[in-house]
Amino acid sequence: MNDRTLRVNSWNGWDPLRHVLVGRADGTMVQAPEPAVQRDFPDDGFPLGSYGPMPAEMTAEANEQLDDFAGILQRRGIRVDRPTALDFSQQVATPDWTQESMFGCMPPRDVLLTVGNEILEATMCYRSRWFEYLAYRPVLQQLFDADPNMRWEAAPKPRLTDASYRPGFWETYNKVPLAEKLERVRNHDLVLTEAEPLFDAADIARCGKDLFVQLSLVTNRSGYRWLKRHFPDHRVHAVTFTNTHPLHIDATWVPLRPGLVLHCGERPAEPELMKYYEINDWEVVEAVQPASWKHYQRLSFCSPWLAVNILNLDPQTVCVEETEVHLADQLVKYGFEVVPVPFRAVGPFGGGLHCATVDIERDGVLEDYFPHRYGRF
Repeated sequence: MNDRTLRVNSWNGWDPLRHVLVGRADGTMVQAPEPAVQRDFPDDGFPLGSYGPMPAEMTAEANEQLDDFAGILQRRGIRVDRPTALDFSQQVATPDWTQESMFGCMPPRDVLLTVGNEILEATMCYRSRWFEYLAYRPVLQQLFDADPNMRWEAAPKPRLTDASYRPGFWETYNKVPLAEKLERVRNHDLVLTEAEPLFDAADIARCGKDLFVQLSLVTNRSGYRWLKRHFPDHRVHAVTFTNTHPLHIDATWVPLRPGLVLHCGERPAEPELMKYYEINDWEVVEAVQPASWKHYQRLSFCSPWLAVNILNLDPQTVCVEETEVHLADQLVKYGFEVVPVPFRAVGPFGGGLHCATVDIERDGVLEDYFPHRYGRF
């Protein structure tokens, strides 16, 4: 495929995949402390307050699995692009703050959102990830030069002053009772204030005319409102789940194809969201328990439910982490061809198969999969 045939087009997560961006593990950091996130891995040499590069042997193994995954996709005729890693160990700053490290470029899904012929750069709320968009700029520039219909957009870069964060949040939140945590999630009383729009692209599930935006530790109501105004031709919904540490919707609520969504049963969806899917003839399937993340993983901040962080190649074909055999069996029963992919070593670098990718082109057009309204939806 030459550059003149490059096209940006993706309305959902299941149309046939033609072109994708796959991340890299190069240079990934255990982040320096900051208001939005604090890493604490005392058993692995990074107790609270410390930071530094991920171990070289872990980086090499993650890169090997990412490269092999890219090869699997290419052998299926899918074009694969990769980001350009930065020096993520460097100190970064704006006029408002200085941050002692960056993060990495394994999970491009966090930063980039494709809606139709538009690729949107998310705000990000971690200071360590404020400049991460630069790793993807060479690919975006190539797409912009090759596709005259491509829309290259960037949400307003946030200031990320102390006003954007609740002071002392992490020192108190993990000590409060479970019921109080869940109430704070329902009320979206978490680490982010509403001082400015903030969102990660991975908190958005795309279903044609409907975009579902999870309010989370990295996405606030102001970010949701900005997205709602930015996509006036879509129905943009703010949603929450029963999850004490909400972070990215794609390990909780995974639309697989029209009429079928995979759901993490340990994080129940709000009743209005369930009803909206049901009255539009969608089946909500509870995912089986994860198999491969039962044991401790060094330097990983991901939950076991990374198991459902899967990638559709088309409406009948899904990539699943190779050790998630029970999930694979469940999906086969729903008529899917399952492509097993070794990917467990990638988890500590920021996620699973869906996190590691961004759709650039899928065959398909904008469709309305939810013609019936319900409640606030």
